[in-house]
Amino acid sequence: MQIGNGKRNRPALPKKTSNLAILYARVSSKEQEQGYSIPAQQELLRGYAARQGMTIEQEFIDIESAKSTGRTGFASMVRLLQQRPECRIVLVEKTDRLYRNLKDYLIMDDLNVEIHMVKENEVLSRSSRSAQKFMHGIRVLMAKNYIDNLSEEVKKGLHMKAAQRLWPSFAPPGYCNVVAEDGKRIIVPDPVLGPIVARLFEWFSTGEYSLKTLAKKAYQEGFRFRKSGNKVPIATLHKILRKRIYTGNFDYAGVTYRGSHEPLVSHGTWELVQQILNGRKRVRKSKSSFVYSGLVRCGHCGCSLVAEVKKGKYIYYHCTGYRGKCGEPYTKEELLDRHFASAVRELVIPDAVLEWLTDEVVKSSQTESATRAQVQRRSEAELARLMERLELLYEDRLDGRIDARTYDAKAAQITRQQQSLRTKSSDAGITEMAPVSEAVKFLGAVSVASASFPDLESTKRRELLCLLAEGSDWKSGELRMSFKRPFADLRLSNSTRGFVSSSLAENKTQFDNWRRDRDSNPG
Repeated sequence: MQIGNGKRNRPALPKKTSNLAILYARVSSKEQEQGYSIPAQQELLRGYAARQGMTIEQEFIDIESAKSTGRTGFASMVRLLQQRPECRIVLVEKTDRLYRNLKDYLIMDDLNVEIHMVKENEVLSRSSRSAQKFMHGIRVLMAKNYIDNLSEEVKKGLHMKAAQRLWPSFAPPGYCNVVAEDGKRIIVPDPVLGPIVARLFEWFSTGEYSLKTLAKKAYQEGFRFRKSGNKVPIATLHKILRKRIYTGNFDYAGVTYRGSHEPLVSHGTWELVQQILNGRKRVRKSKSSFVYSGLVRCGHCGCSLVAEVKKGKYIYYHCTGYRGKCGEPYTKEELLDRHFASAVRELVIPDAVLEWLTDEVVKSSQTESATRAQVQRRSEAELARLMERLELLYEDRLDGRIDARTYDAKAAQITRQQQSLRTKSSDAGITEMAPVSEAVKFLGAVSVASASFPDLESTKRRELLCLLAEGSDWKSGELRMSFKRPFADLRLSNSTRGFVSSSLAENKTQFDNWRRDRDSNPG
């Protein structure tokens, strides 16, 4: 069995001929509302560049969400780095300012630039040690996890709204979204479409209409989309007849809730409509869920491997033959199980290494916390000094030593300085995007899941492979699997060390390749 390391063919890192640097700063719109500041990031990075003797060639900023790729400032920065090989330094406040999705991470990795994450006291380049690259990859995953957590929080809010008997989304046809007197968004019957929707259920419950004839009759009665005025297609009409929300209750995320909105249809009529639909609906048998469907390509022709059941119980995989007849024979699922189990076993982290990584991450977190605390103390001391100056200035104005115009100008200047310091102090006080324990727990979970891969349920095995695998090829009974970053770095470190877990704790020098280069100065 051969396993790839997940690396792509990349051009050699150009020799740095200058200290030209690119500055990149980002906040989301929501973060900006909560006190995050582009100017504070720029001030931090400009000061760092000055201390390091760097010249900032250009500055890029983004004020938007990084969950989706395609940020304008980020895209412009990438184009400049591609066109200017002498610019190989990127300055950024910290990991989650640069990217919060894996695609942007891979783009920056391909550019072979030297990334300075100032607040994290970290410099990452092609020459960085495997442990440093691995921990950086973990930070990227944790940043993505932060975005996913935000999405989960939104979902929690929607579930909470549903539990309060309120429809948590856009109003379906027949209802309108309005704001109630208590400020909550609710749905009420649409004065035009509501009565028509009620008649749709009544007409169909008679059993005299097909969906096609019902759609035609509804159009004649004026049933159209609210905004476009277009005809409602049969498929949409079918979905409307299936929605429980018209009875006053509603289904959300697999749970039925008792709603507080006004119903358009009686429960009896709705149930009768469901019986008619069920009697006319063609029910198809669901296909079996195969673990490796869509995850493995044929190593001969590049087509996907598909599965089928033989004799009612044996699962075999074979090439689709989309590009023509292929010589790859049928393969039992059990054989693929063994090869994938052997592949992911190389990601198992020995206890001694996991303990060391925990210590390293904790130390890094403590250093960052100390830095934030120091910035806050300095800001507080400077704020106190500025307040004293403002009080003295006011006394000078009262005593007539300065005129009103001078007082206003100097007071405004001091106020701006105070606001800048408060912003800096607020930024410094922001905690990490995810607790350190979460990163350690994530590593431990991947290690445990990889070790117990053969014993996992089929759905869990598939989820694990989707998380880890960049791609997998099957050819002549051999599996070639490449891992995503940072798991490729983890596999490389494990294979380089050639560890034996039972003896690792006794000889910790065997994982020196995990240690960061103590001679390097990350700035």
